[in-house]
Amino acid sequence: MRAFINTIRRRRKVLVADDEFINRELLRTILEAEYEVVCAENGKEALDLLSEGETDFSLVLLDLLMPVMDGFEVIRRCRESETLHMVPIIVMTSEKSAEVKSIRMGAADFITKPYDMPDVILARCERVIELSEDQSLIRETETDKLTGLYTQKYFFEYIRRFLTDGEMDAVALDIDRFEMINEVFGKEEGNRLLKATASLISEVLVNSEGIACRREADSFFVYRRRCDDYETLLRLINERLAAQFSGRGIRLRAGVCQRSDSLRAETRFNRAKSACDRIRNTFNVYTAYYSEELYARAKFRERLIGDVQSSLDNGCFKVYYQPKYAILGDEPRLAGAEALVRWIHPELGFVSPGEFIPLFEDNGLICKVDHFVWSEAAAQIRRWRDAFGKSVPVSVNVSRVDVFDPALESTLTSLVKREQLMPGEMRLEITESAYAENGEQLTELIKNLRDKGFKIDMDDFGAGYSSLNMLTRLPVDLLKIDMQFIRHMFRDEKSLRMTALVIELAHTLGMPAVAEGVEDENQLNELKKMGCDLIQGYYFSPPVPAEKMTELIQKDAERR
Repeated sequence: MRAFINTIRRRRKVLVADDEFINRELLRTILEAEYEVVCAENGKEALDLLSEGETDFSLVLLDLLMPVMDGFEVIRRCRESETLHMVPIIVMTSEKSAEVKSIRMGAADFITKPYDMPDVILARCERVIELSEDQSLIRETETDKLTGLYTQKYFFEYIRRFLTDGEMDAVALDIDRFEMINEVFGKEEGNRLLKATASLISEVLVNSEGIACRREADSFFVYRRRCDDYETLLRLINERLAAQFSGRGIRLRAGVCQRSDSLRAETRFNRAKSACDRIRNTFNVYTAYYSEELYARAKFRERLIGDVQSSLDNGCFKVYYQPKYAILGDEPRLAGAEALVRWIHPELGFVSPGEFIPLFEDNGLICKVDHFVWSEAAAQIRRWRDAFGKSVPVSVNVSRVDVFDPALESTLTSLVKREQLMPGEMRLEITESAYAENGEQLTELIKNLRDKGFKIDMDDFGAGYSSLNMLTRLPVDLLKIDMQFIRHMFRDEKSLRMTALVIELAHTLGMPAVAEGVEDENQLNELKKMGCDLIQGYYFSPPVPAEKMTELIQKDAERR
């Protein structure tokens, strides 16, 4: 393999420094079949050639006794130079004492004069060059070029070989909002921040107590002796970063795993990273410690992720329906329902939607669950229409992750076509925050869906950051008030007034308003006075299985 690599790489350059012409030419003759040979008549000329920068020498063959500057001085200056100290040098001499002195000064090998064994000279040159290149390759792979810290691969290998003491802490660090620094101030400023952070990590956290690496992008790992106060150390680093990057809002946060058992280093750092992620977007906490509670929660979340497909295959996910009632007439009447997913795990029992839905939104698994709900809801709408001779509109949730699915339109269109529904019979609920995050893309998508006949509900209005200007441009058919408004209605006059304003805003924009989370008669009566069009909540019914929802539809039909 090495021979193959050597045949395709550039011809290496060798510098021969000898004051005798015959020696230079003899060495040129020996070496030129394998190498590009450059000659110098004395030490100063050799050092000038080495220092030019444009010529990259793989080896120096150096006579020790030369005029102007001898070989010993060349060795000394090379070893003191930041750019030349790694260039390998083979000294050429017939004096044994000189051989020993030059090796101690840093020469890699020696060749004895006279040059009567060409094969030996070639073999020694090849061996020294290969050793130097191997060492250079190791140096390149062991350190991150930007920060000078170890690479992650070398970092873990170093720990395995040399740092087996269990009383070491695994520390994971992240820079908050680093992507924003790159986007707003440019990559050069981002790189400056990474280098400054790495320098402070080495100075404050590592020092002589451990080692550090750059994991990826703006993430770092530190392995160091046990410390009882990382909060103070992180505060010091953040204060110094703030001084260097004024007005940037820079903050470094850390997660620490202090377990001292036989866990693999990679596992300990994964746990430290989990702790670090737990304090993302906090502002007064710099450090989080991995605990047994966090470990149990992480295992639970991994269990949920691992069991999604089998639960879908085995019918453990169920679609429940929460009825919506129109309240502006003399008597509330059933006007539709919202489809909500429930997970009855065979071993864990009921898993709260508040537990698994955010988790699945983060890793993309929510798409699988949403597709299941859409399919079940479409089939149920068809069954109710066949049974009662009328449509019972059902709204389904479209997550912010679904929005990026290029097949979303065709998936929804195929579902309603399969069940022979009108698109408006299956309404699509999209959260306000999704509009705020992906405004232009989502607006285009919704226009296309509405053109196909779908009705679009903005869910959780008031929980996000929509501007009034954006609301006037969005193709929305209904505004659904976030339940926090309803819960706080009677706590103070401001909350009550805000609820009324949201309802008035919906009507101004030509849309009905839906209040969710209605739990008592006082809320119902107040919302009715405000002109709220539709209501859902425990006052009328919790989310129920399809069979129970069928009974509610039957009861409503009998009252008319």
